[in-house]
Amino acid sequence: MTVAILFARSDSNYYRIPDVEVYDMVRDARNYDGPFPVIAHPPCRSWGRLRAFSKHRPDERNLARLAVSLVREFGGVLEHPLGSTLWRAQQIPGPGESDKWGWTLSVSQKWFGHRAEKKTWLYICGVSPKNLPDYPITFEPPKGVIRLDMRRADGTHIRKGDPDYVARLSKEENEHTPINFAKWLVSVAICCRQEF
Repeated sequence: MTVAILFARSDSNYYRIPDVEVYDMVRDARNYDGPFPVIAHPPCRSWGRLRAFSKHRPDERNLARLAVSLVREFGGVLEHPLGSTLWRAQQIPGPGESDKWGWTLSVSQKWFGHRAEKKTWLYICGVSPKNLPDYPITFEPPKGVIRLDMRRADGTHIRKGDPDYVARLSKEENEHTPINFAKWLVSVAICCRQEF
């Protein structure tokens, strides 16, 4: 079974997985026309919490809209950060809710090996929650953080050497889909095609 990976980084972990067709900037996901189920990782900076500070390309928001359309048409998974405004704009159901195409699941990429918590919403079309492949859950603290400001809730700065210090991730590490998460998403997309 082949799965199409849309809007991937050129150095994505998906290149390490067999039986996937990866669409990075060069291959251009805007050209995808089926027939395989998809895993879509459209750019999120214009839809996320810090969108007001984003320096996104003018056409970038439409890539996420296209991703919604493709996952609804061919089945699969759309991945975006927790609280993405894309959900409201495209009338995607919130976590635990469903629409006529699919439903939304909230996960942490930390469960799959990301060093930060990185809470993520998945819009899944084509497989019911009861037929979803098993996935891990861990309550271990993260080994890294994604944040601009290293302050505590009381406003004091967190410095290296402090007991509550956690290393800040690089942009590249933050953006990469952990290999175990990528493999699990592929298994979900395969299930979507079987039920679709």
